Amino acid sequence: MTASPLQILQKYWNHNGFRPLQEDIVDAILEGQDTFVQLPTGGGKSICFQVPALIKEGICVVISPLVALMQDQVKGLQSKGIKALALPSGIKYTELDTLLDNCIYGNYKFLYLSPERLQQDIVKERLKQMNINLIAIDEAHCISEWGNDFRPTYRKIAILRTLHPTVPMVALTASATERVREDIIKELDLFQPKIFKQSFYRSNLAYHVISVNDKIFHLKQILDQYPGSSIVYVRNRKSAVELSEVLHRSGYTASYYHGGVSNEQKTQRFDQWMKEDIRVMVATNAFGMGIDKSNVRTVIHYTLPESIESYFQEAGRAGRDGEPSYAFVLKSDNDANRLYNQFIKVLPNTETVKTVYRKLCNYFQIPYGEGEQSSHQFEFNSFCKTYDLNTLTTYNTLQLLDRCGVLRFMQRFTKKSSLFITTTGNHLLDYLDNHPDCELTMKAILRSYGGIFDEEVEINIPFIASKIEKPEQEVISVLQKLKEVGLLEFNYKRSDAEIIFLVPREDERTIHRIQPYITAQNTSKTKKVEAIIRYTENESTCKSNLLLHYFGEETSTNCGICSYCTRLKQGQQKYDHHKIQEHIIRLLREKQLSSRELTTTLEYPEQLLLKILQEMNQHQIIKINDNNKYQLV
Repeated sequence: MTASPLQILQKYWNHNGFRPLQEDIVDAILEGQDTFVQLPTGGGKSICFQVPALIKEGICVVISPLVALMQDQVKGLQSKGIKALALPSGIKYTELDTLLDNCIYGNYKFLYLSPERLQQDIVKERLKQMNINLIAIDEAHCISEWGNDFRPTYRKIAILRTLHPTVPMVALTASATERVREDIIKELDLFQPKIFKQSFYRSNLAYHVISVNDKIFHLKQILDQYPGSSIVYVRNRKSAVELSEVLHRSGYTASYYHGGVSNEQKTQRFDQWMKEDIRVMVATNAFGMGIDKSNVRTVIHYTLPESIESYFQEAGRAGRDGEPSYAFVLKSDNDANRLYNQFIKVLPNTETVKTVYRKLCNYFQIPYGEGEQSSHQFEFNSFCKTYDLNTLTTYNTLQLLDRCGVLRFMQRFTKKSSLFITTTGNHLLDYLDNHPDCELTMKAILRSYGGIFDEEVEINIPFIASKIEKPEQEVISVLQKLKEVGLLEFNYKRSDAEIIFLVPREDERTIHRIQPYITAQNTSKTKKVEAIIRYTENESTCKSNLLLHYFGEETSTNCGICSYCTRLKQGQQKYDHHKIQEHIIRLLREKQLSSRELTTTLEYPEQLLLKILQEMNQHQIIKINDNNKYQLV
């Protein structure tokens, strides 16, 4: 007797009921219908295709662009006793051959593929032989040039329709505008699909955009005002480390998370945050996959996100338990320019892509017409220095070539050089006093990395070299010398990345094929940055409504809890200015106070208090002294 969807859910996930829309989606798939599924982050998209695939005879093929996500889902299925495997790029031909055979004859239930795999003849041939019961396209927005993280290789997924025309297909995404949704349905050739779309409205989540001068002060204010678990998103790794240290010194239990943290440390910190041994996780956008913590009270964007899609996804990690929660954006005057400079000015045009690709092929001495599936250890900074290339533009070019299926650019953060000082601080300083040739390098390292006397710490040799304006080899020589005399342990890794060429070298012809995608990506990226800037600068519309409108939902009702709605209520509320002045005078009789101390102490709107302080100063009731504090005249 075939198990019911609820029985499968209980058996493998220990859940007694489905979330909204999940059961209807499962039923539609079991009926053999093509489906389009749009559920918010944390809405349980994977269960929508995993449950029916377990009920039906055969194997489910899942297409995903994210290697880490594939591995995470395969690991999760295997832990439940479900046979699943992933075939990301980079697997040797002989191993690939064996794994594909396992899928045909080994009773596997799930096969996860990168879209690039579908271009290989061996994969297409074996897929024909498989008893496929369902095709699931994860992160389906990648198929649309108007979607977030557009990948041209997704356009090739339709080949599965040719191989298995009668097998139902489900497209899944967390964020898609109406235009992107139509694009997905068209490009995947979904036949009369059933569309399941959950509203983006979150009644318990208040979106606040705050213009500030001192972000750290306001960050601490938010953390003090709203107790509970928090995520603070920053732009880069350095900011994640520095801000977490600032919070830690201020008495908050905080840690950091970014792509350069080792897998072991990531797991440890994630577990500590889940158990609430750590309250605040300061992170780059690397912190996102697999987060299933329901009681996150605040998500704070310390720097502007790069798009509304990524902001909405990250902000949506707050308040999944339905309790009141907050998503803050802290905005300063120059943030919009910084965002534009970081994401738009460094977008590579077609000529830049041609140049970088040609130099990359020359760097690895790849002959014309060859190089397909060849793998190379890659030192990114050394490559940029060799050809005098802008690092940000080159990085974006490699990412673009990766998305377009020309090559696979894999950053091997777990294989960075590491250092552990085995002697005491005094002994090391004594040695440096007598060996000035080592002093500059070591003092730069000591100022840049904490905990280096306590444990092995990953170090960035190009960063140290640029800091002291010396060649990288000189830094390496100093560390090897100190290792030889027994003062430290130094583990040197020669490469920080790996390049796998996916197509033969054809220079102009290779790039000519992807030229339309380069133009489309640059246009789309520019529009997304402009959209998030407009969102943060708009002070005349409910923030929730702005987000809903962006995703194609229209409503005339304000949320009542965002920064706009709160300010509107405060503006309608009548405050007794004379009474507020009396409160200020009463406090200043006791001691001199700064404007920050007054706005923190008095529970009135900050802008109103600052205005009244300015008026009192002009009327010489109070004055600002040499310590930049207010006192009575």
